[in-house]
This record gives sequence, structure tokens and C-alpha cells, in this order.
Amino acid sequence: MSTDIDFYFDFVSPYAYLASTRIERLAAAHGRKVRWKPVLMTVLSKAAGTQLTPFVPMKWQYVQQDLERSARLAGIPFRLPPGFPKLLLAPGRAMTWLAASHGEDTAAAFARTCFTAYFSDGVDINDHEVLAGIASGMGVARAPLLAALEDEAVKAAFRQASEDAIAQGVFGVPFMIVDGESFWGFDRLDQLALVMKQPAPQVGVDGGD
Repeated sequence: MSTDIDFYFDFVSPYAYLASTRIERLAAAHGRKVRWKPVLMTVLSKAAGTQLTPFVPMKWQYVQQDLERSARLAGIPFRLPPGFPKLLLAPGRAMTWLAASHGEDTAAAFARTCFTAYFSDGVDINDHEVLAGIASGMGVARAPLLAALEDEAVKAAFRQASEDAIAQGVFGVPFMIVDGESFWGFDRLDQLALVMKQPAPQVGVDGGD
């Protein structure tokens, strides 16, 4: 069993943004590594037969207040970006390509930068040139990334990532899996930490008669 934390997120999710600012530090405190896994909430919700409940009008006013309180309590810069919410395909595709071409660490750094740009600075991270600029600042050439955003194989790989997540029982974001246990939501990070303090389950060891 892997001891890594699988961190599933959609760039459009403000709660995933909040979690993204904490997950690496939390993992490091327990000697773990984070595997960043971009997915699409629309695909997860369709598979689960649910509506994207945070954006239901009756609930949305409360959610906005909750987000502001949660960010303030955690000391995380936060503001809803212009035009929110909207489908964000480009950053997930870019990250999918980066993970394959430049490694998971580079892809994770890209994701963190995108999250901050979107939910702290209000930058449109669906803009291909914006994404190329972010990647360029990390030493990644612009042209290959821009080409990857139009590559059908990259698009298919990103779609498949959501299907793979569904197969693991992921139904929303942020969603974390570690030591065989699942956690959904920014407000479950304390529970995640609690589980990581315990010895990981021993696999393949006969503990009974």
C-alpha cells in the first residue's frame, strides 16, 4: 500500500484551493509525499448522480460566507475570481502534460501557482497564454505547453484521470486518500493528520489464527 497522499482536486474548487495551501506542509510533517491529481467535478458529479451542490442558488450565499470565514481563519489570501464559477479545462490539461513531460514535482508547483493566481489574484487561468507564462516562469518552454493544450492525447489523458478517480471512489473535491482511507473536504485535513499519526496498516501480514 502506498504511503503517499493522493490529492484529487479541480482548479475551479475554492475548497480545493484552500486545501492546496496546507496539504504539502501536512504531508511533510508526517514524512509523506503528495501526488497531485487534477480531475473535473462535472465528471465526478455525473458519475455520482449528484448536482454540483455548492453552486445551487439556495446554498451559494452560505457557501460564499463559509469560504470567506474558512480562509480568514486559516490565514489564506482568498477572493472569488471574476466570472466564477466556470469550467476550467486548460489548467488540468496543462498539468497532465507537465506531469508526463517534466515530472510530478514540476506539475505540483504549477498547480499551486495556478491556484494562487486564480483565487488570490483573480487571474484567468483558463487563458492559454496565462498558463504558458506561469510555466515559463518555472523554466518550461512556452511553445510545447501551448501545443499540448490542443493535443487530443493530452485531452484524453485528462479525461481518463477523472475516470480513474471515480474508480477509486472519488466523488467530489478536494478528496484525499492515504493508507486506504478517504477524506473529502478542506475541513477533513485534521482527520487526515490524525490517521497519519497512526502506524500504517501492515499489508500481507497474517495477524490472526
